[in-house]
Amino acid sequence: MRSLVLSLRLLAVVAVVAAIVAQFVRSLEAPNFVFWNFFGYFTIQSNIIVAVAFAVTIVSAARRGRRAERWTVLRGAATVYIATTGLVYNTLLVHATLDNSFTVPWSNDILHKWIPVYAVLDWILFSDRARMVARQVWLILIYPAVWLVVILIRGATDGWVPYPFLNPKLGYGFVALYCLGIALFIAVMGLFVIALSRVRLVRIGRA
Repeated sequence: MRSLVLSLRLLAVVAVVAAIVAQFVRSLEAPNFVFWNFFGYFTIQSNIIVAVAFAVTIVSAARRGRRAERWTVLRGAATVYIATTGLVYNTLLVHATLDNSFTVPWSNDILHKWIPVYAVLDWILFSDRARMVARQVWLILIYPAVWLVVILIRGATDGWVPYPFLNPKLGYGFVALYCLGIALFIAVMGLFVIALSRVRLVRIGRA
């Protein structure tokens, strides 16, 4: 079972890398392409975090005396972030008026649909994680808070925002409501993920 789980995670890592590279190469053709803007999207960053989390559990499992459980907080946080990506995209952005002329369809599906679904299932099903405590939700909230602050600063200065609902032209009150909603969702999802860390549906190794 452990080999199967690690193989699935490796497949997820490869899929994320392939999807991001394909989208990056395609985006280079856009006349207004900016390197930092491409990697400024929460979608890209959350998928990278998931890939890193899976990669370190694979490496940890392969090294004697090392266990994947030590990376529980990283894996739990990655699950929250990618679940947020999947939910926000499929509820707020899937029908939004965006410039999709440089979007790679299969890459888009992997990053916004398949990886979010797999990462959540991986967390729910597989037991190679330590039990988390409620106060660790603050660790999960650090990255999204920093990301939001950076994006709001950029929106107020150079005018670039990755998603239409964060555009300051809509009014900061409107944007603040969206930010608050996303923050609350991440906090609730974080507590849910922490609660699930105590569930053992499919036991992996000594977890």
